[in-house]
Amino acid sequence: MKIRVLLADDHTVMRQGIRALLEKQKDIEVVAEASNGREAVQMAKTSCPDIVVMDIGMPDLNGIEATRQILSDCGPKGTKVLALSMHADRRFVAGMLGAGASGYMLKDAAFDELAAAIRAVSKGAIYLSPQITDVVVDDYAKRIVDGDQSVFSMLSDREREVLQLIAEGQTTKQIATHLHVSVKTIETHRQKIMEKLDVHSVAELTKYAIREGLTDLEH
Repeated sequence: MKIRVLLADDHTVMRQGIRALLEKQKDIEVVAEASNGREAVQMAKTSCPDIVVMDIGMPDLNGIEATRQILSDCGPKGTKVLALSMHADRRFVAGMLGAGASGYMLKDAAFDELAAAIRAVSKGAIYLSPQITDVVVDDYAKRIVDGDQSVFSMLSDREREVLQLIAEGQTTKQIATHLHVSVKTIETHRQKIMEKLDVHSVAELTKYAIREGLTDLEH
């Protein structure tokens, strides 16, 4: 039986390139593609892939939050997430692994490594690119010394989601419509976010979101 894969990356050329290479593997089948995190969550629900190959820096919903939602919805069905990113920064690595990803690879890795990682993760193993192993160890040591004061410990899942959308320039009304809640609910979230982070403007929130890797504003 083939390993069923969902590709999530906002760069079309990257998705198409990975798909073309994976489709040459007799034991791997690409069943769907997503161009942002929210689309990936929806497609994971409908296609129930074995593996989601997940980029991190995507618009609308970043890969970390998308991973958290996919594993909450589809984890019991056996779906696993493999991060594929250009970032080796500890915030991204810790964020993805903390969200439940089963592996983390860098985009400059050889294709053979990606295929091997997909096979390993599909069998229940954890896969980390060699460059990422040291990052994980260093991050663990830093958390012990400093305590965890990252965005992932300070804010709730929904607050992080709202923060990303604020940083990407969406209005309160747009966010409320997007998340199917009231404007008042979003205003409450924004107020709580500001209080928790001790910031006092949208500009400061945007800088924080970029610094913590929730968005890179390249989209």
